[in-house]
Amino acid sequence: MRFIDNTDDFTLNRTTYVNLRWIAFIGQISSIFVVEFILNFKFNYLPCLTIIGFGVITNIFLQFKIKENQINGFLSSIYLTYDILQLGFLFFLTGGIKNPFIFLIIIPAVFSSQYLSIKSSIILVVLTISILILLTFFYFELPHPGEIHFHVPNYYLYAIPTSILIGLLFLVYFAVKFGEENRKRKKAIDKIQEIMAKENELLSLGGQAAAAAHSLGTPLSTILLTAKELQKEFGDNTKLKKDLDLLVSQSNRCSEILKKLSLNPKINDEFINTNLNLRDYIDEIVRSFEEISAKKFNIILDEFKNPINIGKSTEIIYGLRNFIGNANKFSKKKIEISLLNKKNSTFVKISDDGDGFPKDLIKSEKLGEPYIRSFNSINSKHQGLGLGTFIGKTLLEKNFATVKFNNSEFTGGAEVTIEWKDKDLKKI
Repeated sequence: MRFIDNTDDFTLNRTTYVNLRWIAFIGQISSIFVVEFILNFKFNYLPCLTIIGFGVITNIFLQFKIKENQINGFLSSIYLTYDILQLGFLFFLTGGIKNPFIFLIIIPAVFSSQYLSIKSSIILVVLTISILILLTFFYFELPHPGEIHFHVPNYYLYAIPTSILIGLLFLVYFAVKFGEENRKRKKAIDKIQEIMAKENELLSLGGQAAAAAHSLGTPLSTILLTAKELQKEFGDNTKLKKDLDLLVSQSNRCSEILKKLSLNPKINDEFINTNLNLRDYIDEIVRSFEEISAKKFNIILDEFKNPINIGKSTEIIYGLRNFIGNANKFSKKKIEISLLNKKNSTFVKISDDGDGFPKDLIKSEKLGEPYIRSFNSINSKHQGLGLGTFIGKTLLEKNFATVKFNNSEFTGGAEVTIEWKDKDLKKI
């Protein structure tokens, strides 16, 4: 069983931890020298210095050999366990539970409960309690002057570990609660920053789109004029007529879209202007691509039941069109779109028979971010900057979807899986 959680949420800052340990070691050495040489309370201090020396070596290793500034949960637990054991040995040699500094043994457990997982904290708390119980009954006498001995009644002796245990549990409980709240707050702030960054990227792309719409007006007008001239000249040619008509109609449509973008970038496209379910959305989008593509689109509806009607969402339309358009662009012959319902969720899976996503981008989990490129020279000739993927993913996620990228096990091509919880889909 994996008992110690080792995630990015549960780490210690290496610099802070190393500095705290240096302070502790300096305090321990100072206490030994004060008791031995200033107060003249003679005791065998060499074993104590040996134990502290091992701790100093571990701290030097931590400071100079561990390069990461955040120590992972497992390594942090190991070091804190060592700190508890080291303090336990020191107190065993210097009076056990009677040592006035005995309360310091709870610090590693309290420290871990704020920064590490609850499982790690439980281990350290149990270890601390066990050592406190042992030190209550087994220890060397507290260093003392001459013939004077420090004796206390048993009920007082047992009250010391009891009070420390109560303080330990009290402090650990609040440290766990405060640590949990801090982690939630940090996650919320990180999520807000991520959303703001995506919104800024979209705004930036919107400005670029408006500029592109303005710049493309002249060359598109030239293309449209040339297409119309060709239509007049070769209009009687049955082989060319259909292609020329399509070229003119699509050029007119592009011209209208660019005109609307230039006048009002927020205007809605007239494509799909009624409330439909996802199957109808996919059918309409695929039909628009079949007009201009010779590739085969295969829509699979084997497990798609109880389709949910959703309000018209321009963002969902553009998001789906982006991914279906990418599949059409990079496929060789075939695009497959599967719709299914499973466990109160609706899935849309878009796959193609192309070369697939670059493996280095899948492993790095950077797909869906803008301005990324593969380091693989084979892929670099056939890829863009990831803007279409970023836009599609962002627009769909704004509408409660979860988007995942992978390569198909069957075709080897790219595969995009879009999931909506049915309860979220009804909100759109």
